[in-house]
Amino acid sequence: MTADGDVFGPGWARGGSSAGESLLEVQAAVDETRAALAEATARVERNRFSLTAAREKAAAMATDVDAALEALHESDARMAAIAERLGTLGASMRTAGAEAERAEGAIAAATERLEADRLELEALSTRLAEAESEPVEDDADPSTDERDRLELEASRARTGETEVRLALRTKEERARALKGRADSLEGAARNEIAARERLRERREKRRREAEVAAAVHEAAAWSVDGVARALTRAASLRDAAEAERAERDRVAAGLRQELTGVQDELRDLTDAAHRDEMARARQLARIEQLQARAVEELGIDPEVLVEEFGPHREVPHVAGPDDDLDATPEPVPYVREEQEKRLRRAERALNALGKVNPLALEEFAALEERHTFLTTQLEDLKRSKRDLLDIVKEVDERVEQVFTEAYHDTKEQFERVFERLFPGGEGRLVLTDPDNMLTTGIEVEARPPGKKVKRLSLLSGGERSLVAVALLVAIFKARPSPFYIMDEVEAALDDTNLGRLITLFEELRDSSQLIVITHQKRTMEVADALYGVSMRGDGVTTVVSQRIRDVAATA
Repeated sequence: MTADGDVFGPGWARGGSSAGESLLEVQAAVDETRAALAEATARVERNRFSLTAAREKAAAMATDVDAALEALHESDARMAAIAERLGTLGASMRTAGAEAERAEGAIAAATERLEADRLELEALSTRLAEAESEPVEDDADPSTDERDRLELEASRARTGETEVRLALRTKEERARALKGRADSLEGAARNEIAARERLRERREKRRREAEVAAAVHEAAAWSVDGVARALTRAASLRDAAEAERAERDRVAAGLRQELTGVQDELRDLTDAAHRDEMARARQLARIEQLQARAVEELGIDPEVLVEEFGPHREVPHVAGPDDDLDATPEPVPYVREEQEKRLRRAERALNALGKVNPLALEEFAALEERHTFLTTQLEDLKRSKRDLLDIVKEVDERVEQVFTEAYHDTKEQFERVFERLFPGGEGRLVLTDPDNMLTTGIEVEARPPGKKVKRLSLLSGGERSLVAVALLVAIFKARPSPFYIMDEVEAALDDTNLGRLITLFEELRDSSQLIVITHQKRTMEVADALYGVSMRGDGVTTVVSQRIRDVAATA
């Protein structure tokens, strides 16, 4: 039970105060108001949706009615046009019937005339045949006038027959055309009659749809009026509920603010009491920890420690590195801040000293012995380095000597070989750094006869190939080898340069063995033996060899 008379229990509550409504009653009223407001709002939304749907349905029905009326007017116009067209088609059909009758009469008359002319033609033909078959007397001349007259009559008969036949064909064609036109007009008339019947049925259907649309429009208007009335009533209920809710919210806000202030005050008091309890517990724990530490580390009872070293006793002065050892300073009163600073300085000095190592002497002896060993090894390495540098120097001197001799020999041979391969030309080898023979480079200068260029990049492909061959042959002559292998070195040479190169090959053959891969027949002719690789029809390669010198000697 609260001080205001409210009684609370498990799952229930009852207000007993007579001073006014309790907070629970106000909250319950607020909840009921909110529920009623939510329900009214939901009803208003549902009515609004219903009104919108009804308006849309009424608009759609009105659109359908307008479309039906417009379609009805269009149907009436089409019916009038069809009736007018039917009248025109009936007149045309009657005209075509009369014309067909006249054509049939003309055809019949033409047929009669054709028959009469045919009979006349047959009679004339018979007479002409009889006249031709009659014997003619020798002493009497034939009647020329009679024959001319008969021939003229026969020609007129044939012409008349032709004209009659043409007229008959014309009448027949015209009669067929009129008959086809009459048939098409009759079909069009039947189609128009059927279309008029369908339009009549469609007009009747649209009339019924217009009646239904009018009924639906009236029902929609009635629904709109009902929804408008319901919406007005829902708006008034909503306004009343909003006003009531605002009043209850105002009362509830005041009560909630008062309750919040009381709760904040209670929370502050509870926090303060909790902090005091926690501080008291920490102090007690620290005191117990200090007492246990005094007994364990110092072996002194806490009461004796406080009595002998408590803050009521003066602190003796401890001499520092800068103090005068002859002077005896007096003890100073206990000041907690100064003694804490002194304690921190002592702890830092102790930590700086580190832990005591009982094996320091043995470790020092071991390190000293290792230092002596490493010093001896370092001296050995220095002596080895000096020896290696002396060897490297001797090797460099020997390499420089050998390279210099080889360069000069190759240079001399290159000039000779170049003059043989390029008669009238000039070629030589030049060092890029003559002062340092170990790192210098070699440049090849070549000037064929008739040209002023010396750079290889400005020469033709065949000239560059021939210069390269000249350098190779110069190296071969300067430093001979037991055998040489060359792969198509003369592929880009013409016949003249090829002949000069073959002469060099023959000179080299006297002192060394040459293996040349080539496709040139002139090179093959000076060879001692030929080796060829050929592929048979089954895809297997075969090596074919032939010794040229033995064959030539045998021959």
